[in-house]
Amino acid sequence: MTKAVSQVEKEDFEPYILVFCCNWCSYAGADLAGVSRFQYPPNVRIIRVMCSGRVDPAFVLRALKNRADGVLISGCHIGDCHYISGNEYTRDRFERLYNIIIKQLGVNEKRVKLEWVSASEGKRFAKVITDFTSEIKELGPLRK
Repeated sequence: MTKAVSQVEKEDFEPYILVFCCNWCSYAGADLAGVSRFQYPPNVRIIRVMCSGRVDPAFVLRALKNRADGVLISGCHIGDCHYISGNEYTRDRFERLYNIIIKQLGVNEKRVKLEWVSASEGKRFAKVITDFTSEIKELGPLRK
């Protein structure tokens, strides 16, 4: 699915990244990053979900199939889930997604990431987005 990308193409490349954020922590962390004016790349489109446990692996696959160069799933820290164990469910589901589906499709494992960000971690949210965008930019476009 991926092809070699020249250095010139990588430099001009602006990735399209989809971020699934849980409403109670990660989305609030993104909001804090904005209110606090922490800078991060504008390459992300955030989709707010009530819990990271509601992110179906099919959503990730569909995003990669349609246009996204990378997908980030972000939820509450383990043990702090508003829905008690939704983030534990996400962690287990992500491992299956990562180990089975992503590898079988031949998509670079760095294109899909799981991160825990709380409502008070606006600066961390900005850093996670910045780092992930840099990783995706280094990989180049998923398809031409």
